Amino acid sequence: MQLFHYHLVTSKVREVEERYLAKLGFTLVARHGRLGEQPVSYEPGTSWVDLERMGFRLRLTELQHGAVNVVVQPGHWAVPRIDHLGVALQEDEFREVLGRATLLGRRVQEHGGRRTFVSTTAGYRLEIHPPRDWVEELLEAGEAFQLEELRLLADSPDAKAHAAAEVLGVDVDEGSIEIGSSVVSFVPGGPEGRPVLEAEVFRP
Repeated sequence: MQLFHYHLVTSKVREVEERYLAKLGFTLVARHGRLGEQPVSYEPGTSWVDLERMGFRLRLTELQHGAVNVVVQPGHWAVPRIDHLGVALQEDEFREVLGRATLLGRRVQEHGGRRTFVSTTAGYRLEIHPPRDWVEELLEAGEAFQLEELRLLADSPDAKAHAAAEVLGVDVDEGSIEIGSSVVSFVPGGPEGRPVLEAEVFRP
């Protein structure tokens, strides 16, 4: 089990994207969106000025560094909030998580056989993956760079932590849960609903 991905929602997509690129050493995978009604993706090399000139409407921007994948989506909040956490699982772990989610009455959504989302009922979701080639390749880069801790502001830290812990089958320690080699810490001071990104600690 390993946390390898998180999905942020913010009204300041360009500023947040630039932070990951310029300050944290991430690379741009692609910017995904639409031209008219046509879905399109642009890899590095096409500037925001060029995209605006074409009439590109952004759906999300995807960034990556080592074993960490971050997606940033346009939304209402200036300070980024967490939509979901992405977790890589072994085949047996994947089945166990789905089983626990079913017993807990959590909503499970399949997206084209590529992604599976589980509701936590606490304002954010879990995106769970059984073994997949592209996830394995990303995780192999963990020796170079990986997420050590994700700190999230929440209105009820213990409740937010327990919501994910009971689905994943992990323990809670004062509002924190371990997902593989990463820690997700929920700390007081956040709003209701989606937790707010306070800080990240990376391990080179």
